Amino acid sequence: MQPPASRTPGFAQGIILLLPITMAVMGIVLLVPVLPEILREFEHVPGAPYLVQLGILTMPAAGVLVFSPLAGTLADRYGRRRILLVAMVAYAGLGIAPMLLSNIWAVIASRVGVGICEAAIMTASTTLISDYFTGRTRERWLASQTAVASLSALVLLQLAGVLGSAYGWRGPFAVYLISLVIAVGVAILTWEPARQTLLDTRSTASRAAMPWRRVAGICAITILAAIMFYTFQTQAGLALDVLGVHDASARGTSTMIASLGVPLGTFVFWRASRLHIALLLSLEFLVMAFGFIWMGHATDAHAFTLAAFVNQLGCGLILPTLLTWATHGLSFEVRGRCTGWWTGSFASGQFLSGGVATFLAARLGGLLPALSFLGVVCFGGVICSLTVFIVRRRVSGARVLRAA
Repeated sequence: MQPPASRTPGFAQGIILLLPITMAVMGIVLLVPVLPEILREFEHVPGAPYLVQLGILTMPAAGVLVFSPLAGTLADRYGRRRILLVAMVAYAGLGIAPMLLSNIWAVIASRVGVGICEAAIMTASTTLISDYFTGRTRERWLASQTAVASLSALVLLQLAGVLGSAYGWRGPFAVYLISLVIAVGVAILTWEPARQTLLDTRSTASRAAMPWRRVAGICAITILAAIMFYTFQTQAGLALDVLGVHDASARGTSTMIASLGVPLGTFVFWRASRLHIALLLSLEFLVMAFGFIWMGHATDAHAFTLAAFVNQLGCGLILPTLLTWATHGLSFEVRGRCTGWWTGSFASGQFLSGGVATFLAARLGGLLPALSFLGVVCFGGVICSLTVFIVRRRVSGARVLRAA
């Protein structure tokens, strides 16, 4: 067998490491079509609506938020591939557990385990992509994660609906077995990266230490971007209902059309990623701001859907921008930890988005004005990013003059 150090990662490795990102959307997407059935199943339990919505539906996201930093540390210490394979096998077992469980607390416990495994899977697979590839190739594979996650969500929604109709609320949980199939592919096509061959040529000895200030700044922006991204995902149905769309199927279709902006934004990123990071962020915040303000002033579902598509286009641009920025120029020894902190920051947006939207809607006279306000917040991001870009250009220019 060829020694790991002499292997050259290529298309097969990139594809197989993209597939685990589908597990990042399974946690919620698979249960959306059968949520009413789950509520009816446990309606006899005190506080059932709260336990189902937060305990069963969103608990995996809590696991990602809490466990991602530790998952990154484990990946750095014990190996990315090893952590990924163990987590994927455990993910399948914990994921299908509710098919055999009747106690709501046991179901919630299994969902906690799913979240922990999801954190390890997302962190380890993303870190492996960063280990295997460099430069523009790395940026493209990392950016593709956003597109794959968005497109897979559309497929999983349909599959969950079919299984839910045929087998009841337990049916969609069978999809978690896909993890085992992907794990076999990972085991065959990947290898544990060798430390001595994977130090990024742009890294220096000083970068071997955890760059806390840099990571904190990127994570802060990521939390803001994630809130903006998940606001549409969690509030689209309510906003369309306000605009007179009371049919669930019609709301689902509008949401699906708007969500196509995310993979399109990823493809645009491939072309635009050569721009300075601050300039790129300013353009992305501008697109998101325009979409939010347009959504807030929409008078019918068609205008809202088009505005939401623009907003999601900006989200599809900014997420790979932040991920590639977070992993750029890091040494092998800290790459897993940095990726873990970024993953946890992104997951936090799922929790915060609903509370932020509800808080703003209560104080601004409704959900649509709240969306407009978020557009104003994004404009603040535009101003800050442009300011950083201008200042750095002037500082760079001054250095060149002094050197001359």
